[in-house]
Amino acid sequence: MRYLRYSLVVPAVLGTVVGGYAKGTKKDKAVNEREKPNVVIILADDLGYGDLECYGAKNVQTPNVNRLASAGIRFTNTHAVAATSTPSRYSLLTGEYAWRRPDTNIATGDAGMIIRPGQYTMADMFKSAGYTTAAVGKWHLGLGDETGAQDWNAPLPQALGDIGFDYHYIMAATADRVPCVFIENGQVANYDASAPIEVSYKQNFPGEPTGRDNPELLYNLRSSHGHDMSIVNGIGRIGFMRGGGKALWKDENIADSITAHAVDFIRQHAGEPFFMYFATNDVHVPRFPHERFRGKNIMGLRGDAIVQFDWSVGAILDALDEAGIADNTLVILTSDNGPVVDDGYRDEAFERLNGHSPAGALRGNKYSAFEGGTRVPAIVRWSKQVRGGCVNDVLMSHIDLMASLGALVGARMPRGAAPDSRNHLGALLGTDTTDRAYVLEMAANRVISVRTKDWKYIEGSDGAKVQQQTRIELGNDPKPQLYHLSDEPDERTNLAEKQPAIVFEMQDILRRERKKTTSR
Repeated sequence: MRYLRYSLVVPAVLGTVVGGYAKGTKKDKAVNEREKPNVVIILADDLGYGDLECYGAKNVQTPNVNRLASAGIRFTNTHAVAATSTPSRYSLLTGEYAWRRPDTNIATGDAGMIIRPGQYTMADMFKSAGYTTAAVGKWHLGLGDETGAQDWNAPLPQALGDIGFDYHYIMAATADRVPCVFIENGQVANYDASAPIEVSYKQNFPGEPTGRDNPELLYNLRSSHGHDMSIVNGIGRIGFMRGGGKALWKDENIADSITAHAVDFIRQHAGEPFFMYFATNDVHVPRFPHERFRGKNIMGLRGDAIVQFDWSVGAILDALDEAGIADNTLVILTSDNGPVVDDGYRDEAFERLNGHSPAGALRGNKYSAFEGGTRVPAIVRWSKQVRGGCVNDVLMSHIDLMASLGALVGARMPRGAAPDSRNHLGALLGTDTTDRAYVLEMAANRVISVRTKDWKYIEGSDGAKVQQQTRIELGNDPKPQLYHLSDEPDERTNLAEKQPAIVFEMQDILRRERKKTTSR
């Protein structure tokens, strides 16, 4: 049975492209210095498997993502490591499963650094291979040494420069969490000394209005559930904040700001190898795109946010073209987790779907143990090496990006770095169609699933079956669940009782993986 195959595959890497796949050499081969591609990871936020036009989306046009897909490989079986943001991003950037650490749940805006300066990251890896590195956009992995102890009015003693990024222009957490300011190279961008910043996730500051007590001040978006603490830009947030002044962002300008900084980085470093982690805010809540996008899509603000995301992608692609480096830039577009419709704001996202299915035909959404929580769009373009217009259903996981890209650029990683990441560069570039033996996924409540090419196992768990506020099926069941995805991709018939041997093998995979944590 295919799900019992555990051997690691050594993919062929570089070679002549034939019929969409390259006929590679027998051994992995890193590119030489002159061939080193620039690498850009475009990570969308809460963008579902069915949210893009090239993945069958209804009611929304994404021509720039289509352009990327037509020139590259569109993958249909790629999985984020977790169904929520912080653990998914942690795993992508470190090559370590987030569930191995207890402190990787959704982070507050004042969280200390979850990736510690002593850890070896994807940015460290690229720097070691001679790359200039940057992170632009949403971070949500903590800043500073200690949670709640940051002084936002001075340079932070620990920031992204300590984990391998030469340049960063980021949001500390998410747009729905304070502090609502950008951090550039370890300090608040456009800092306003006349309005010193204070942040708390414990209690409000005297005299500061909140969305709960002052709903009349929510002139841009009203909350549907939660998101009723401090008010910034007429929108309620999670957490309390005072000050900021001219440094406070306006939600309608977030995409423009981070995209402009990303484009500037490309222009400034076009003459040398660079790695850029470009993490958009779209399509995370609060959805309040720039006015040139608002009101243009029949799905309302969520549809407008998808179109704004597509615009950001187009700006990145145009910048690469204008710099003359598009052919030798490896672009990877994907999402941190599955979609969510109503995630705390009255933006009519449910009411205006009009037949659109954010997760496509998959069951579950963000937060869920079902496929819709972790199967995400993934597109890879590298015109110099990869033939365009391909569709590929090879089983892949974000966990392998670090080892695979390290193999590409010939990085030497220290012992113990990226412990769960494996070199599947061949799959990423279309030179090898061998599936990963299995991928592991974590739901919001830390329930673990095991996914092979044909089967999906979800361990037994307590908890609600449906999250009432978001209307999402969470995948919780006291009994183990087993689905044969080759026959039933929407996970409707639990075959656990009929297939005890397969359940045993899946449980054994999970047992062995968990044992690795205790042995470290």
